[in-house]
Amino acid sequence: MWGAFAELQERRPGGFRVAALLRPADPAHGEDEAVWIARARDAAGRGPLGHHTHWTAPDHARPTGEGEPGLRVRQEAARLSELGLRPTLFCGGGWYSDAGVAEACAELGYTDCTPIAYRPSYLPNGAQWLSLAGPARVTLGSGRVLLALPSTHSLGMAARGVLAPSGLESDIVHLHFHDTDLVDARRRGALVWTLRMLGRRSTATDLDALAKMLAETAPEVPFEQVAVA
Repeated sequence: MWGAFAELQERRPGGFRVAALLRPADPAHGEDEAVWIARARDAAGRGPLGHHTHWTAPDHARPTGEGEPGLRVRQEAARLSELGLRPTLFCGGGWYSDAGVAEACAELGYTDCTPIAYRPSYLPNGAQWLSLAGPARVTLGSGRVLLALPSTHSLGMAARGVLAPSGLESDIVHLHFHDTDLVDARRRGALVWTLRMLGRRSTATDLDALAKMLAETAPEVPFEQVAVA
């Protein structure tokens, strides 16, 4: 799986520098941190690097109600710093965030990719998620401002959109996918084809460049208008 992702970053289909939003290794669940560090450093040399948090376990992303989610983000960020890694992006596992997580991201200088332009179908009723149709500067209770670059399209949505006569109907397309998509030959092929088509029809950029461009000009939105259930 990692080899497939590394190869995708190297190829840059459509001219896109693919961001790697990585969950830190969890030695308590048998994961090898040394292997993870080497891979994270390699990924950082090929494109933007992001911090991705699972609050419960490697195979269970969203919090269970125990502990403070924002504290987990800060603790993981401190460890990443000790390892010499400087992620610029963040995405909460299972699309989860709350006011505390948002404050932690703002303190750390992250650009938040947790908001999403559509409700993920697998979320249970009442599950909190962050809804944004486009980039915004999210104002927080502390007075801090958190730049958010929401995911706008899943792989399926983007593939259908490039085939539609009307196109994707979005000024900025932020396509997200999971590394597991890359071990399925059909989904990997669909992703590469979609990125190539997007590259032909749009100006290729990456999340770090987009964040720099919009840091002062994206519209402001209160966090309370972004957090929904």
